[in-house]
Amino acid sequence: MFGVLSREDILKMLGASPPLVENLCDAQQQVQPNGIDLTLKEVALLSSPGSLGPGTEIRALSLTSPLVFDGLDRVDLLPGCYLVTYNEVVNLPKNIMALAMPRSSLLRCGVSIHNAVWDAGYSGRSQSLMVVYNPQGFRLHRNARIVQMVFFFLSREVAQGYHGMFQGENI
Repeated sequence: MFGVLSREDILKMLGASPPLVENLCDAQQQVQPNGIDLTLKEVALLSSPGSLGPGTEIRALSLTSPLVFDGLDRVDLLPGCYLVTYNEVVNLPKNIMALAMPRSSLLRCGVSIHNAVWDAGYSGRSQSLMVVYNPQGFRLHRNARIVQMVFFFLSREVAQGYHGMFQGENI
């Protein structure tokens, strides 16, 4: 069997060990007909250049500076790039991969989120790039639902799941 996981498939897999996604803020709101909304834990500014070469020995991630939420658990963002960290921990079995798209409410405010593929076998608390394009900026609240992650059954289980440097990240 392969294709997109339905709400019913997702709910069943939330009860697995390990669960498909753990640390949900509100499963009733977050589980959608075709995915799970991931929520905001942290926002950080990129504070140094990064580099990428043909091999991992040349890779250097940009340093970050976390932003502080105010007393109402919100942060005002100027136009620019930010690294966001999700509350949820994703645990993909070796027969499922995932993609995430920004929620349409973000797009309607001039904000987007860019991310990479979540490979089969990945487990961790992921991060993505948020870009505020709106010249007026954007106000963001802690625990806001910012992307919808969609899960895909693979045509067959991979022999070796993800084992890169981000395995187990931010846990």
